[in-house]
Amino acid sequence: MIGALRRPSQRRFEVEESLDELAGLVEAAGATVVHRLMQERPAPAPGLYFGKGKVEEIGVLAKEHGANLFVTDDPLSPIQERNISQALGIKVIDRTALILDIFAQRARTSEGKLQVELAQLTYLLPRLVGQWTHLERLGGGIGTRGPGETQLESDRRVIRRRVMKIQRELEQVKVHRRLQRQGRQRTGIPVVALVGYTNAGKTTLLNHLTGASLTAADRLFVTLDPAARLVKREGYAPFILTDTVGFVRKLPHELVAAFRATLEELADAAVLLHVVDAGHPAMDEHMAAVDALLTELEVVDRPTVLVLNKIDRLEQRRPVEVVLAERGGVAISAVTGEGVAHLRAAIDTALPANRPVTLRIPHTDGLALATCYEQGRVLSREDEDGHVKIEVELPPAALTSLAPYRT
Repeated sequence: MIGALRRPSQRRFEVEESLDELAGLVEAAGATVVHRLMQERPAPAPGLYFGKGKVEEIGVLAKEHGANLFVTDDPLSPIQERNISQALGIKVIDRTALILDIFAQRARTSEGKLQVELAQLTYLLPRLVGQWTHLERLGGGIGTRGPGETQLESDRRVIRRRVMKIQRELEQVKVHRRLQRQGRQRTGIPVVALVGYTNAGKTTLLNHLTGASLTAADRLFVTLDPAARLVKREGYAPFILTDTVGFVRKLPHELVAAFRATLEELADAAVLLHVVDAGHPAMDEHMAAVDALLTELEVVDRPTVLVLNKIDRLEQRRPVEVVLAERGGVAISAVTGEGVAHLRAAIDTALPANRPVTLRIPHTDGLALATCYEQGRVLSREDEDGHVKIEVELPPAALTSLAPYRT
């Protein structure tokens, strides 16, 4: 079962859309939603979040539907989570815990697993007190309260030590990523980063542009581990395309903090591709959620190309045309390839411009000629006796090694 509160400042359809997304998250975690409910309240009840009468109603509905889990759409305090669980007699979690569970299921690399574990431990630490309800059942007193408190503090120390160990390991990851980025910068090939709401089609687009075969599916949070691929097309400047974890409304702060090492990749991107599911009814809200997180990560000022994806699924394109008129961008289908040529041109325009130079490269220097094709955009070529005369746009780093051949 899932449930949410609607406050006076919220519009009903916004809460309904958030509940729809919560239902999708529950299914992504491997469970089935048997019932959903909403209560209108001026503010959450301090102890139960919902009103007492609504909690009793939830308990009846849980028995009728055979539910063994209740998920709330907003964060619960440790006390609220514990009180609702005791009142219902079933497990109770909030959206944050649900997303953490999905991430734990999907993480594949050691880095991804470390990031998820850090987020889970950060979330668990203030909730440890709620795990010690057996002390209350014993009634406290001499021989129970003291040892219980000692064990609780011991658990806290274990978790804090583990958190510190993970943070040290993630610092090493940050150093490794920094070295990788420095290596990319030395090649002079710019980085283009895919960002967007979860299930917007970022990985499918990466596969289409690069010829890769990374896992892509019509599910939330399929991609947790970042990927980078070189994109080369005749007539266009080459670039490295990176994929990132999908964003979501109410993304847990614990996850943003834990995945900061990964998301820092965005800081070095020359261009961001903001991929949007153009057919989703909450398209505007999804774009706003991504913009808010990019602001939090301090990369909102990066040159950005808005990519309205999945146009092959649209029955009518008027909403897409409105967004394109207001914000600019490109409408595409990463599945059929429609509009992708326009996207390549838009990326090329957004990338930092390289000044064209004319080089005379001896036939004997195949490496120099390969550098022109791999790292630059060849504008013209003439094969002459003993050398190749080539006009090419190159990044400054690549041009340095070819300076002797400039005419």
